Amino acid sequence: MTSPRFPRLKTLLRASLCGIALAATGVGAQAQDKVLNLYSARHYQTDEALYANFTKATGIQINRVDTDDAGLLARLQSEGAASPADVILLVDASRLWRAETDGLFLPVKSSLLESRIPAQLRAIDNGQGSAWFGFSTRARVVVYNKLSVNRENVDTYEELGDAKNKGKLCTRSGSHPYNLSLFGAVLEHLGAERTETWLKGMVANMARDPKGGDTDQIKAVASGECGIALTNTYYLARMMRSTKPEDRNAIEKIGVVFPNQSTWGTHINIAGGAVARHAKNRDNAVKFLEYLSSPEAQAYFANGNNEWPAVADTKVANPALQALGNFKSETIPSAVVGRNQSKVQQLLDRVGYK
Repeated sequence: MTSPRFPRLKTLLRASLCGIALAATGVGAQAQDKVLNLYSARHYQTDEALYANFTKATGIQINRVDTDDAGLLARLQSEGAASPADVILLVDASRLWRAETDGLFLPVKSSLLESRIPAQLRAIDNGQGSAWFGFSTRARVVVYNKLSVNRENVDTYEELGDAKNKGKLCTRSGSHPYNLSLFGAVLEHLGAERTETWLKGMVANMARDPKGGDTDQIKAVASGECGIALTNTYYLARMMRSTKPEDRNAIEKIGVVFPNQSTWGTHINIAGGAVARHAKNRDNAVKFLEYLSSPEAQAYFANGNNEWPAVADTKVANPALQALGNFKSETIPSAVVGRNQSKVQQLLDRVGYK
């Protein structure tokens, strides 16, 4: 959820050497039992402890490549069957769905994962297992300037395209996966014609051209540049927990709405994982995915990284998430949201949403 970065040289070298060794020398099963090659688009320092705990519990050493989602998927495509990747971590439903349709994942049958991860947060099982699983969630909420906007005027997603909010809206690019996923959910609720009208209204309501990330939208609302904006709760909770005076000042100036509480509920997106199609250490890969659904890992997603856990009975001790409170979330399967992204992009192009 940060801006794209180049992979760290050490992790790239380590993963590449691992792949070369396995392919060229035929390393035996005993050595492979202690290795997991992870391609991750999660750029969070707090995840370091998550990986360290897995190694401590299992003895399996993680070799990691960190880069953005697009870079990971392009790398997998180019490596093909020679890829050393065992597990792929991505941070959006539309990206997970795209990788699945491109044949980059290996379906997994795991009674443990099926019992812990709700069906709507994992890929549709075609009889061979699910291609990916969501392990944490984040809600896409509306933030508004408390001095210039009335809460009741922004308590549904539909109102973002209403003329009463003309000149007030700020967003990141409409084609960013976080927005594609939200718009894909709205498309499922409203249908193509009404969704296109809604998106056209959003374009008309823009205070400026779409730009920046979610944190930039929050700060723009606090400064008065915008009246309303969309953000994932991960960014919001991070600012709420910040000790920086400028972040605390910004949070004081904004209000937060979980939209559509009286109708279909607030849209949630997922961060998830999958076993790579050509994984060499498949048993270890499944163990790692199952570990991510464990009470320990699920609590870490919430308390360490400001994400809601996918497993419902996880105990959360995060003051920011607790302050945001409980809310009604939509129940559209993440797989359906991802599937709608191509249709959404066509609508965005038609209405001129940059």
